[in-house]
Amino acid sequence: MKLSIVIPVYNEVKTLAEVLQVVKGVDIPLEKEIILVDDCSTDGTRDLLEKMQSEDSRLKVAFHEVNQGKGAALHTGFAQATGDFVIVQDADLEYDPGEYMHLLDPLIRGRADVVFGSRFQGGGPHRVVYYWHYLGNRFLTTLSNMMTNINLTDMEVCYKVFRREIIQSLNLREKRFGFEVEVTAKVARGNWRIYEVPISYYGRTYSEGKKITWRDGFRALWCIVKYRFVD
Repeated sequence: MKLSIVIPVYNEVKTLAEVLQVVKGVDIPLEKEIILVDDCSTDGTRDLLEKMQSEDSRLKVAFHEVNQGKGAALHTGFAQATGDFVIVQDADLEYDPGEYMHLLDPLIRGRADVVFGSRFQGGGPHRVVYYWHYLGNRFLTTLSNMMTNINLTDMEVCYKVFRREIIQSLNLREKRFGFEVEVTAKVARGNWRIYEVPISYYGRTYSEGKKITWRDGFRALWCIVKYRFVD
């Protein structure tokens, strides 16, 4: 069995090498396929990725010539995946790849089709950062649940794992952070078996490189309504 790890990258030159080292070093009983998609970084990330690829030909690396957003980078990565399962991994240090097996377990056992991590179920260390981000996340998750009739606790979480045929079957449109809302609505509509498992969270501050803003929150609100009705 194989796990495709899709890593969208934008201006992550400070953390990318460490993240990739950790991902490569994770001990799981599955073959790993690592797919990195650079969304037109301007801080030297592209040069670093080219160097990494020259040193390890097994890495799949794609480059966007114009910045399009996290969702667009994920679309590119999903299309290249060949594994049995596909996981989203951010290129920073907020999420721990050491928890892959925890996320994969319901899929490997044949009990789930999609698995969401949850930062709010007490699974491990949780860095204390922004109260309003926490409140906004819970608010958006609640609204999303009302529209989809599922009971997630953390719709905006990065760690989502899919059977490959599911994620590649979805017609995904959102190019930025609206991806989280759209993919949640579409897997809920597909009546696939969705599980949640608790995960750790090592959040970043804006000075450390966090990118999501209040504008993304408003876009998420619109997407929650939009994808209640749009396939």
